[in-house]
Parts: sequence; C-alpha cells; structure tokens
Amino acid sequence: MIKRTLVFSNPTYLSHSNKQLLITYPEKDKENKSVPIEDIGVLLLENQQITISHGCISALLQNNVAIISCDSTHMPTGLILPLDGGTTQSERFRYQIEASVPLKKQLWQQTIQQKIYNQGRVLEELGFDVINMFRWSRSVKSGDPDNYEGRAAAYYWQTIFSEFLSFNRGRGGEPPNNLLNYGYAILRAAVARALVSSGLLPTLGIFHRNKYNAYCLADDIMEPFRPYLDRIVYDLVKEFGIGALGELNTDLKVRLLQLPQLDVKFDDMTSPLLVGISRTTASLARCYEGVSRKINYPEV
Repeated sequence: MIKRTLVFSNPTYLSHSNKQLLITYPEKDKENKSVPIEDIGVLLLENQQITISHGCISALLQNNVAIISCDSTHMPTGLILPLDGGTTQSERFRYQIEASVPLKKQLWQQTIQQKIYNQGRVLEELGFDVINMFRWSRSVKSGDPDNYEGRAAAYYWQTIFSEFLSFNRGRGGEPPNNLLNYGYAILRAAVARALVSSGLLPTLGIFHRNKYNAYCLADDIMEPFRPYLDRIVYDLVKEFGIGALGELNTDLKVRLLQLPQLDVKFDDMTSPLLVGISRTTASLARCYEGVSRKINYPEV
C-alpha cells in the first residue's frame, strides 16, 4: 500500500478513534474528516494553531508514521519517530554498532557512487554534458578518499539551474534553495522513518558523525535520493520562473510533496519512492548483519 503524506496548513484539532485520524476544524461551516491511520506515512504540521492529542500521537507512532513539526515560517524543524522497529531491534542495533570501519567505507563508496550516478542521470535528461559525472561515479573508492562527491557536487550545482540563474547551493541562499530545503526535510523524515522501521538507529551514521545531529544515518542514506527532489525543483523553476519562488506557497508545497509517491526504479521493479526507501534501508540492515554486501539503491 502507498502511504499517504498529509499536510495541515490551517488551524486544526487532530485526535483519533477506532484507528482513524479525526480531523476537526474550528470553522463551523467546514466539514470534519477522518483518515485511516494505517494509510498514513508522513504527517506534516505547518500551522502554529494545530492541536494534536497525545493519544493521537501515540496511535500514529504505533503505525510508524513520521510526524514533522514546522516553525512559524512553515519550514520543517522537528521530527517524531517511533522507538520500536521490530522484534529483532536490539540485535540489529548491535550489528549496526559493531559494524567495522572497512564495511562502513564500502557502504559509503556505494552510496556516493549511486548519488553521483543519479545526479549525472538528471543532468543527462536535461541535455547537459555528463561524461565527467559518470567517470567520477565509477572512480569512487572505498570511503571516497579522493572526494569525488565534492567534485561532482560542484559541477552539478553549477550546471543544473545554469539556464535560469547562477546558482550556489546553501541552506540560507537565494531561491530555489528554499524549495530544496523544504523537500530535503521531507525526504530526510521519510528516510528516518524507514530506518526505524528496519530496526536501525537513525543517529548512528556511516559517514556523517556530527554529535549534534540526531539523524546522521538518515543524512547518509538519503544522498542517492536527493536528485529525485532536485528534478522536481528544476521543473518548478522552469515552469514558474525564479522570481515566483521567493515565497514557498501552497501550490509549490503540493508539488514538492509529490516526492514520496514518485516512481523510482530498481533492477527488478519500480515502486513509489516511500516504498523504495524502505527497500533500501532493509538492504542496509542485511549489510550490517553480514548477509549482504550491497545497499539496494534506485537508479534515476
């Protein structure tokens, strides 16, 4: 089943009953609604006047729903995830904690190879020269000691929006950085949700190690998925023009929130991105267990 992403941008009261999320609006002329909790994958709370009961939060977490909280500017700032990832969770934690440095370097190599390849495929679809990107992808060694990720990123961001503007990627930079920030926050939450579901600690990364970052592993695993969001943002820039992207309005958010339902291709199947991420995190768990040596990432 394709899990739904629900966004609440207006004052709302959220509760639950009989496995249903109950949505109550303060306006008397607005019809209240309900949604089966089992159908929800991500819940995004944007308005500062949303009230959600503790029982509702508990029911959502029991069904592995990622709850994202936003600040007054409607940018995601917090994430609530379930603690229980399955009956073998403690065993998987142990495998993850005891993972050897060579294994982590190999997993990071695979991650960066696929990230650069997917970035190259996006540029290729847009008609840019990508011979260097594919060469860099093949050249990544264990642990990426030559920093091909950095080389590829410099070329990629220099190129992808070049027909519209001179672009510098940075969280506080000019549009479309705001669209990228918003979309990456949703992607990060989806990856963290899948990691917990696979019985892994999202805090303990392969490469990212910032002691202040609670989602280092999510930041690692989301890398090859970023180009899917980048392509959505490119299409928005092309459609609306850079001047219309200063404010992250509802129409833009709706387009960005299509990301979890976007089809991604694996060697043997195509699935929605939200499902594909779970496939990737399950393969990572098998790598930690020693059952496999390869993370299953999709290809753009």
